[in-house]
Amino acid sequence: MNNIKLIIIAFSVSLLMYACAPADGEFTGSEYMPDMGHSLALEANTSNYYYYNTWDKESTITLNALLKRSNLPVTGTVPRGYAGQFLNSNAGMEEARVTDITIPANGSVPYYYVDTEESRAQAIAEIIENPFPISADGLARGKELYNIFCGICHGEKADGLGYLYDGDQNKNAKYLAAPANLISEDFSSSSNGRFYHAIMYGKNVMGSYKDKISYEERWQVIHYIRSLQAKAAGATYNEDENTFNAAFGTPGASVTPYTPHPVMMEEGVEGHDMEAPHTEGEHDTDQH
Repeated sequence: MNNIKLIIIAFSVSLLMYACAPADGEFTGSEYMPDMGHSLALEANTSNYYYYNTWDKESTITLNALLKRSNLPVTGTVPRGYAGQFLNSNAGMEEARVTDITIPANGSVPYYYVDTEESRAQAIAEIIENPFPISADGLARGKELYNIFCGICHGEKADGLGYLYDGDQNKNAKYLAAPANLISEDFSSSSNGRFYHAIMYGKNVMGSYKDKISYEERWQVIHYIRSLQAKAAGATYNEDENTFNAAFGTPGASVTPYTPHPVMMEEGVEGHDMEAPHTEGEHDTDQH
């Protein structure tokens, strides 16, 4: 009997020592209730298995599917540098400051209007100016994106005679809903908000394109639509001149290039020149 007790005690001590074995090399060690000692940390944009634990197959699959996927940012998250306007005048800024984020806006910019007719009417009334100046490069990119996403229905001339609808262009055209004629008087006189809201949420049988083109790209497409409207009206809409409607776009040639505010550098830092700080009453009047 004594021998059996000694064997049990020895086995228990050995098991206890093994359970507390420290990590060594590639051996992660053994721990009692490891969940209490290690948090289930998530690695951003990866789908790796949490190797400290050894759950059953069902739990592991569920964990990987629900917790280890690449998650989207919190709603309303704005990447650094993406919150500003390209033109200071549009943002209501009177002067540039050291802390201003000064690179042009693009990408994920919050849109505070919702997909309702009331909010649509509000967007049409409030969104007037295009935050990007008219540029040759912007019109070229807008044309390319328009032809990819819009022209198939609205037509290359924005007259509503796209390939999917116009039987003259496509003998097999069977699209029953007539696309909007964007160069009509109704659309030519509408604010930029009407176009931007439609891109964000769609309208009638048109779906949303907010996940297809970025913030800046949406506005460049609108610039290109304005240029087609101007052409149909016999007006000019380019980087040098806008005789169509001044509220729709600011020619790039009339925009003063932005000059960054002088940043005060720490005195004595090798490789940096000191910039004279602004005195009280001085203001920067440069625009983006």
